[in-house]
Amino acid sequence: MENSKIYVGLDVGTTSIKVIVAESINKQLNVIGVGSARSNGLSRGTIVDIDQAVAAIQQAVQQAEQKANIEINQVVAGIPANQLQIEECQGMIAVSDQSKEITGQDVQDVASAALVRNLPPEREILTILPQSFTVDGFDGIQDPRGMMGVRLEMNGILFTAPKTMIHNLRKCIEKAGLTLSQLVVNPLALGKLALTDGEQDFGAIVVDLGGGQSTAAVIHDHQLKFTAIDQEGGDHMTKDISVVLNTSLENAEKVKRDYGNADSLVASEAEQIPIEVVGQALPVQVTEKKLAEIIEARAMQIFDRLKTELDKVHAFDMPGGIIMTGGVTALPGVVDLAKESFDCPVKLYIPDQMGLRHPSFAQGLSLINYIANLSEVDWLVQGALGNVAQAELNQTVTKSTLKPRVTTKATPSKQTKPKNQSKNAFEGLKNFFSNFFE
Repeated sequence: MENSKIYVGLDVGTTSIKVIVAESINKQLNVIGVGSARSNGLSRGTIVDIDQAVAAIQQAVQQAEQKANIEINQVVAGIPANQLQIEECQGMIAVSDQSKEITGQDVQDVASAALVRNLPPEREILTILPQSFTVDGFDGIQDPRGMMGVRLEMNGILFTAPKTMIHNLRKCIEKAGLTLSQLVVNPLALGKLALTDGEQDFGAIVVDLGGGQSTAAVIHDHQLKFTAIDQEGGDHMTKDISVVLNTSLENAEKVKRDYGNADSLVASEAEQIPIEVVGQALPVQVTEKKLAEIIEARAMQIFDRLKTELDKVHAFDMPGGIIMTGGVTALPGVVDLAKESFDCPVKLYIPDQMGLRHPSFAQGLSLINYIANLSEVDWLVQGALGNVAQAELNQTVTKSTLKPRVTTKATPSKQTKPKNQSKNAFEGLKNFFSNFFE
């Protein structure tokens, strides 16, 4: 147990806030605690009331602490892809050491050089990912440390997001009494979890159907290349049911979960569902098919808008198809409807961890899976941002001996898990998304 590490992921969603605690032993993640609370103070993926969001985060953290029997001090949080911008970056430095042997400081310095750019005042650099290094003209290097060279170059991917959104999330975590160890781009982490190595290499689309919004992310060559956001999700289906059937939002949500189906073709016209209607003393009977038609109409709108955005970048030319997850995908018929709408292979991803076998937990689990597999080079590059403390470069979460929560104190533990390197693919597919960064 002495070498075990504890990872805590915080998923701040529009409809629910989830905290997942996992222990890493021999490079295997085992979930030991989960907390979930109804979201307050969020709208369409963004925080609109800090105090309400803080209360919900504290409630979810408390549940996770009780189940995991530890004290949570640090968390890894995800940030949605709203107004996310992706661009290439390059940096070059002269190796500083007199022996010309490249060190970790050189890696951090070349990453700092890649970050030199003029950003609009309303935007902030969220993260930077190294793609490859070049030493004296020799390219394709993944870890240049220990090599001899005079000139070190780095090619990377830079992610920027609205400064307000980043600040509000950090403020909520701080007011909840927690330390934010790292911010992770949600679709980037989700792609690493839900896609196979081949799907990440040759290209696939991850669609996350949440309560407040829906996100499509294009993954190719193990990199996040493109994201599309539709500002509608499961909550809008619930509102549609409430308006059409004249019932409260609470009843509409219950009916959707208990009887809902996204495919009206398989819904029964004979099956009757009792609906509590405003102004009526007795429940009104509605057919299962009518309920399905209401849900299907909204789902089709979401899929059509996402497809329009994905068509602009020719995402459906990739062989991986679509992998769907998120709480809305728990509704029967969603996958079949998506196959019809997108006209490509579609499959559902559900986490296989005990206690998390529901698609709504995929995002939270992806955060700790992503952080647990960052390499030392990744952390050195992250350190160039300045918002990652030096002590956190090799560790982002708390370590615990799993003693009772009242006596357990979180202490840093060095993380040196290497990240799987990308395989070489056919040259044509490797250049598939080159036009994104021309």
